[in-house]
Amino acid sequence: MLNLYPEVEPYARHRLTVESPHELYLEESGNPEGIPVLVVHGGPGGGCEDYYRRFFDAERFRILLLDQRGAGRSTPLAELAGNTTQSLVEDMEQVRQFLGIEQWLLFGGSWGSTLSLVYAETHPERVLGLILRGIFLCRPQDIRWFYQDGAGRIFPDYWADYLAPIPVAERSDMVAAYHRRLTSENELEQIQAAKAWSVWEGRCATLQPNPRVVEHFAHPHTAIALARIECHYFMNQAFLEPGQILRDAGRLAGIPGIIIHGRYDMVCPLDNAFALSSAWPQADLRIIRDAGHSASEPAITDALMRAVDDLMDQIHPRSA
Repeated sequence: MLNLYPEVEPYARHRLTVESPHELYLEESGNPEGIPVLVVHGGPGGGCEDYYRRFFDAERFRILLLDQRGAGRSTPLAELAGNTTQSLVEDMEQVRQFLGIEQWLLFGGSWGSTLSLVYAETHPERVLGLILRGIFLCRPQDIRWFYQDGAGRIFPDYWADYLAPIPVAERSDMVAAYHRRLTSENELEQIQAAKAWSVWEGRCATLQPNPRVVEHFAHPHTAIALARIECHYFMNQAFLEPGQILRDAGRLAGIPGIIIHGRYDMVCPLDNAFALSSAWPQADLRIIRDAGHSASEPAITDALMRAVDDLMDQIHPRSA
């Protein structure tokens, strides 16, 4: 089983001003002359983690980590104004132009797969290839599965803690109930709701319980951005038209892609990936046995690293 590459430090960090009040954190590591790869993080609102750099050979790739609006090291933290899917796609284009990149590889998981797909369907000529993990199509049934009626039957103990901040009378629409609290003027109410929302996701993200993943999701900085921004997007149907990603999948024709999805992904069930592969038959769907949702799970990490090598051998075959 493949392990992550050694740690690598960025050789450049940027603060990129986009639509007010947003300023984005962008970093570059690896080989400045290498194949550009943009890591598209999850959430929305999750931010990048340092270990994301280690999925790539630093001698071969120009590794780009971008924190989306309101997430990670971008500012203002957890800001909802001007935070839409279309804005994030425009930000990606601004980053590409800022860095002088003609085409790049997109590496995205969960919401990162959503945003990568929307970007690729909008700017297919700019995409060298797609490596996507834990597909999230953001359909109403996908949001309902995890936040209203579905995953809670698999994890009733964790679900009880997710329900706890919400009075019984409001539980028929949990996303709306959380949205009221996450946009409240009461900061204590905000952070309590954010932690409950975020910890629910962290607990369900791995097949085997992983306290380190839960701890990351429970951290106040992570929780407030993840919960506020996710809930904002889900209240607005992710700023997508009904069925948009599958409807426009024909625009991906000619873009090589590999889809990695855990068989027991409880956050984004496998039917998301199956539907995408049916609409985008050129992509290689790889269902990973004994794995859930998180990129940090050993079997998912192994599959992602193999996917990078396999996809690049399609695009730029290695010389003997």
